[in-house]
Amino acid sequence: MTVIWTEGRMVAPDEAALSAVDHGITVGDGVFETCAVLDGQAFALTRHLARLERSASGMGMARPDLQKVHDGVAAVLAAAPDAGRLRITVTDGVGPLGSGRSVGPQTVVVAASAAVVVPIGRAARSPWTRNERSAVAGLKTTSYAENVVALANAIKKGADESVFANTKGDLCEGTGSNVFIELDGELVTPPLSSGCLAGITRELLLEWGTEEGLPVREAKDGELPFSVLDQVAAGEARMLLTGSVRNVQPTVWLDGVDLPIGELSAAARDVFERFMRERLDP
Repeated sequence: MTVIWTEGRMVAPDEAALSAVDHGITVGDGVFETCAVLDGQAFALTRHLARLERSASGMGMARPDLQKVHDGVAAVLAAAPDAGRLRITVTDGVGPLGSGRSVGPQTVVVAASAAVVVPIGRAARSPWTRNERSAVAGLKTTSYAENVVALANAIKKGADESVFANTKGDLCEGTGSNVFIELDGELVTPPLSSGCLAGITRELLLEWGTEEGLPVREAKDGELPFSVLDQVAAGEARMLLTGSVRNVQPTVWLDGVDLPIGELSAAARDVFERFMRERLDP
């Protein structure tokens, strides 16, 4: 059951709640965040709201009303204390049918639902690329159509995530995840310059892994070409995915090839799951 709050009131999933010409609906002019929910509380909410503000700024939107967002989060989690996933969406509000904006209040929607964290992942290489020079590269926007298409393609192949290269041929990210490669005794993730999202789980794994002495770091530009996935498929490297509901997820299948879980990948998962229980809002 999904519990939804918008503009100060609870609404049913099948209840009309937004204008048909809300710019978030007509052209995807909005930003969002997804948080894990632990024991009725949103995990890493402060970091998520900071990124929500960064995404809105990058989109040229006004600063979101964070008090309104907090009100929505409190209302939804009070109504759904057993939820596993929380989504916060802010759109630019009612606008014209084209890309131009009109001045007016934003729309805030907060929703929560159940979620199951799967400890392992299955990935497929995407036939499409991320544009690291896009106007919205690195922003978490509601313009998610290319992710929908890429994920559907991966699911048809038997995967649960699709992994992109960028236009330079470097490893970038998944449709809703960041990627780490376990190679030569290190866990390495593509740099933000690749066009990937600055994932909260990615960020925390870099911090917490370092704190625990794991050899985890961000790669240099060009250090992780997309062809590194050939090494993963050949058993010469390992891969894991990170995300706000995936947490830290070792990959056990890539394009039809079964993969073992790497020692560092398993250790990283253990560290993250222990720390997230100890530090609710790191």
